[in-house]
Amino acid sequence: MSGHSHWAGIRYKKAVIDAKRGRMWSKLTRMIIVAAKAGGGDPAANLSLRYAIDKAKSANMPKDTIEKAIKKGTGEVEGVSFEEVLYEGYGPGGVAIMVEALTDNRNRTTPEIKRLFEKHGGSLGASGCVNWMFSKKGFITVNTAETGEEQLLEIALNAGADDMQNTGEVFEITCDPAAYEKLKERLQEKEIPTEVAEISMVPQNTVPVNDDKTAKKIISLMEDFEDHDDVQNTYANFDIPDEIVSRIS
Repeated sequence: MSGHSHWAGIRYKKAVIDAKRGRMWSKLTRMIIVAAKAGGGDPAANLSLRYAIDKAKSANMPKDTIEKAIKKGTGEVEGVSFEEVLYEGYGPGGVAIMVEALTDNRNRTTPEIKRLFEKHGGSLGASGCVNWMFSKKGFITVNTAETGEEQLLEIALNAGADDMQNTGEVFEITCDPAAYEKLKERLQEKEIPTEVAEISMVPQNTVPVNDDKTAKKIISLMEDFEDHDDVQNTYANFDIPDEIVSRIS
C-alpha cells in the first residue's frame, strides 16, 4: 500500500476521532480563516474557501462556526492572523515528508516541528529538499464495495480524472486540481460515497519500508505531526506492505 494512500486512510480514521474532541474543528477553522483572508468570503468565487467549507461540513462543524471563521478571515470579526508554512524533511528509512502548517507564531512552530522529526530519527530539511518529489493532485478514494470498477472508471475519466487504481479495498482516483470539484460533483450526482476527498500532494515514487521497527517509527512520527495543533496536512512517500501494517496496528 503506497505511503500516500495508506496515510490518507489513517488520517481519514483519525479525522473522525479528532472531530469528536474538537481538534479537527480548530484546524479547519484556521483553514477557513486563511482561505477567506486570501480570496474573499464568497465560496462561489473562492475555490480554496469552498474546499475548506466542504471539509468543515464533512467534519460536522456547525454552520455558525463556519460563518464566524469566514468573517474572521475577511476582517468583519476580529481574530488571530495565521500564516502558511511548509516544512520539508526526512523521516526514518529516508522517507520524504512534507508538513503543511498554519501558525500565528512561526518562531514557536518551527522548533517544535524540528523536535518531532528528530524524536523519531528524522531530520528537518531546507526548503525545496523534497517538494520536487510530489505533485499536487485531486485525490479521491471510493470503497470497492460501493460501485463497479468499469462504471466508476467511466465516470472518473469523463469528469477529467488522470488515473484510477484498484488497491483491493478502495479505488484511488487522481486528477488535476482544476478537475477536482467537477469530479466530486459527478460522484455525488451518481450517489457514490467517497472515503477520502481532498487536494493533496501525491508522491511521484515511493520508498519501500520492509521492517516493522522502521514502519512503526514512521507511523508514530506521522501521528505526532497530525496531533500538533498547527499542522494542517502531512504527506509522505513511504510504501509499507499490508502485512507489516497489520502486525504493528
